[in-house]
Amino acid sequence: MLNNPFLFWIILIWFLFSEQATIAQEITTDLSSKHQLEFRHDNDFFLLSDNYYSSGLFLTYRTNLKKDLTGSENEQLAFTIGQEVYTPSQTQSTNSANFDRPYAGFTGLHSTWSRAKKNQLIELRLLLGIAGLNSGAGGLQRWFHDFVGISESPLWVDELPNSFHTNFYFSHVREWIVSSAPFGIRFAFKPNLALGTRDIYIEPEGIFYFGKRTNLGQSIAYDQLSAVVRECYLSFRFSYRQVFYNGLLEGNLVNDNAVVTTPSTNSVFRLGLDFNNRFKRSDYKIGFRYNTPESPLAKAHQYIILAYGIRF
Repeated sequence: MLNNPFLFWIILIWFLFSEQATIAQEITTDLSSKHQLEFRHDNDFFLLSDNYYSSGLFLTYRTNLKKDLTGSENEQLAFTIGQEVYTPSQTQSTNSANFDRPYAGFTGLHSTWSRAKKNQLIELRLLLGIAGLNSGAGGLQRWFHDFVGISESPLWVDELPNSFHTNFYFSHVREWIVSSAPFGIRFAFKPNLALGTRDIYIEPEGIFYFGKRTNLGQSIAYDQLSAVVRECYLSFRFSYRQVFYNGLLEGNLVNDNAVVTTPSTNSVFRLGLDFNNRFKRSDYKIGFRYNTPESPLAKAHQYIILAYGIRF
């Protein structure tokens, strides 16, 4: 199946619509929850590659907040600790002058606040993190390759030096119902903004949802916890990112003493396909991501997302 990712997605689509035909929407107040723990793993190895954004590990805690004075909005807080690994395509080369991007490890803490209405959502996120050897990402990747023995470990030559990063992210979602029968179709427009020492970009994004989904303020699509409605749907997303700075390619914006850096591509197109399933207290997510080259010497890249969340 790894050699034929299209077959993989055909099977998921079949499963989605078979679920649509057999599962009725149910709400069980006994299963209401205010907290969630989610584990997520990103990896391009599932698509038989091992470069650029090579892997990511994330552990997230989410919780509902009390409603505001009007009682009309849902607010959530989330805290995520994550580690990301970025490598050039020349992972066995010691000549860093030929790299299409530098080695970069990043470990950070994300703090996210969101407020949802019926068809709108605002999200603010603060990221504090460390890039470089002290992130531990390079050491973890080398250990994993040596332990598993599937392929040779990347050499991590001239990794980006240790540096501290602070970034702010903002997004605003507005959603419309296109069709409610025979199965649901929704469309969302989501402008994204990033500003800080790691990322500076503007990214308008469009998302189509196909299948059984509840309202924006209660849906797994936006990691909302206030409902226990069964959801099972497929989504397709597309975006254009105008990049002004990428600190994991170009070095630290404030104090850059990196041996190897590469310029970032100003225009990056991104595509995604997701299958999400919420059943009782469990949330299951499988995603595919594709982006055009992020640096002038690099190629396009794709990877898989796997996530599981348990609500309590």
